[in-house]
Amino acid sequence: MVVLVAVATLVVHRHSNAADKPTAAGLPLTHVADIPLPGRASRLDYESFDPNRHLLFIAHLGDSEVIVVDTQASRVVTRIGNIAEVHGVLVVPELSRVYASATGSNEVVAIDEASLKITARMPGGVYPDGMAYAPDTRKLYVSDETAGTETVIDTRNNRLINRIELGGTIGNTQYDAASRHIFVNAQSRRKLVEIDPTNDAIVSQIDLPGAKGNHGLYIVAQRHLAFIACEDNARLLELNLLTRQVVQSFDVGDGPDVLAFDPDPGMLYVAGEAGIVSMFAVRDSTVSKAGEGSIGPNAHVVGVDPSTHRAYFPLKNVDGRPVLRVMAPR
Repeated sequence: MVVLVAVATLVVHRHSNAADKPTAAGLPLTHVADIPLPGRASRLDYESFDPNRHLLFIAHLGDSEVIVVDTQASRVVTRIGNIAEVHGVLVVPELSRVYASATGSNEVVAIDEASLKITARMPGGVYPDGMAYAPDTRKLYVSDETAGTETVIDTRNNRLINRIELGGTIGNTQYDAASRHIFVNAQSRRKLVEIDPTNDAIVSQIDLPGAKGNHGLYIVAQRHLAFIACEDNARLLELNLLTRQVVQSFDVGDGPDVLAFDPDPGMLYVAGEAGIVSMFAVRDSTVSKAGEGSIGPNAHVVGVDPSTHRAYFPLKNVDGRPVLRVMAPR
C-alpha cells in the first residue's frame, strides 16, 4: 500500500484582484474552491483524471513536474519531478499507468500509478505533446508537434515502434471508441487524420473548412462527433464522423486549447488562453452553446470528474501563485 502525504490542503482564496475571479455570469457554474498548487507561478499544461483512484494529474510545464491531486480530499498528494518541460499527461487506468510528454528532453515518460514513480523513458520525437491510447492494440499515440509525425509506443514494453508521417504542424490526438481508430489534428494542413491502430495506416484525411490552427480535439464516440478547437480564429468545429462533414461552427474565447466532456449531462467544455471557457450542450440531434464566461487568467486547460460533475481549471498565477480552480454546475 502506498501512503500519500498531503502537500497542500484545501483553501478557498478571497482574491484582491477582481480580474482573477471567475465570472459566474454567462456560465452555468459556481465557484467551489481554489486548491493551492505547489511550485512557481509558471505555465501549467494538460491534465488527466483517473475516476477510479480520484486522482488528477496536472502537467506543470514551467516546473518540469507532474502534480498529483486527490480530488476527494481536495489536496495535492505528491509532485513527480524530472520531466523536462512536461506538456501532455494521460492516465491509462487499465494499465495503472500515467504517460507524460517531456518536450524539454523529447521523451515520453511512464509513471506507475500505484507508486507514483517514473518507471520508463522512451523517445518521443522532436516536440511530443498530446497523447491517446488505443486499448485493443495497447499502443500509445503521441503528437510530435513540430516534426509532423505521430509517435507510436507499445505500452507492453514501453518501446517506440513506429513514426507515422503526417506533415506540417500536429495538434492534439484522440481515440474514438466507436471506430476504434486514432484521430490527429494536422494543424497546418487544416485536416483531421484518421489512423487504424491495427497497422498504423492512415485511413483518411478529412478536410476542415473554416479551420485555422486546429489544435484542440475531443471525440464524443457515442454521438459520432469530433469537436475541433481552432486556436488561430477562435472557432469550435463540430464534425460528423459518419458523414465526414463539418456541420456547425461556433465562436469561442481567444486561443481555445483543451476540451473536456461530462457525459451524463452531455456538456462539452472548451478552455482558452484568454481565460474564457465556453460550454456546449451535446444532445442526440443538436449541439448548442450553454454558456460562456471568464474562469481566470490563462484558463486554457480543463478536466471533469464525471461522478461529481466538477470541473478543474489549473491556473498558473492567481495572486502570485498557481491554483487549481474548482467549479461545479449550478
